[in-house]
Amino acid sequence: MRVTKMHGLGNDYVYLLPDGEMDWPEIARRVSDRHFGVGSDGLILALPSTVADMKMRMFNADGSEAEMCGNGIRCVVKFAVEEGLVPPDRDVVTVETLAGIKTLRLFREGGVIVAARVDMGPPNFDPASLPANVEGPGPVIDLPLTVDGMDLKLTLVSVGNPHAIHYVDHDPDQFPLERIGPLVENHPLFPRRTNFQVVQVLDRGHVMHRVWERGSGITLASGTSATAVAAASRLRGFTGDRLVDSLPGGDLVLEWDGQGSVFMTGPATRVFDAEWYA
Repeated sequence: MRVTKMHGLGNDYVYLLPDGEMDWPEIARRVSDRHFGVGSDGLILALPSTVADMKMRMFNADGSEAEMCGNGIRCVVKFAVEEGLVPPDRDVVTVETLAGIKTLRLFREGGVIVAARVDMGPPNFDPASLPANVEGPGPVIDLPLTVDGMDLKLTLVSVGNPHAIHYVDHDPDQFPLERIGPLVENHPLFPRRTNFQVVQVLDRGHVMHRVWERGSGITLASGTSATAVAAASRLRGFTGDRLVDSLPGGDLVLEWDGQGSVFMTGPATRVFDAEWYA
């Protein structure tokens, strides 16, 4: 099958325009394998929609289907425009996802889409929205959780998919994410698992963070994670309305004034097209 590899800040996925139904969880597991497949953080399908300009389905590397992907949605719109699923003259594109309809504004250089600003929707601090087994309404701040002898304090937020954020006062690279990440993801506190972020606040306009993505593990970037971090950081008074989030793969710009939608701006890069002998 014909596949396209794309990435947003190193958060890489394989993209398809399906011409029929297949076992997408199995395809996602196989195509994502970095030794025996193409190699990616997952699989994203560009599909027609009856309620938006297009539809996105996103599968993690373990085959689980996710509600949304902030880096993936920028890339899938670029892919859909370049493949003719969406008219080439569109500057604004709506995308149907499991987390609702998202709106993107496209940015071009020399006629080529290079970035997009995404309306990620409003954050939700009610733990029932994640869901999380926590009594009472949100927001949940500094929720104590101990895993493998490490004491964490979690801030919970949903941006269509679940996020648990732990703040540190040192470089997130020093945090044992490969050990702690899967334990938080699969903790009984989160019946549908969760994404896990480790964040250092540098100043009111700049944070650094690393992410353990539910179903994929450590990734170089995550747009929904950055959105959740921006919302949680402003809610807690750590940051202001505009934030640069430095991830291992590069920087995302987030805007949230405490009301309504969080807006995320970042790049979208097409890497290669190939025939994959599935």
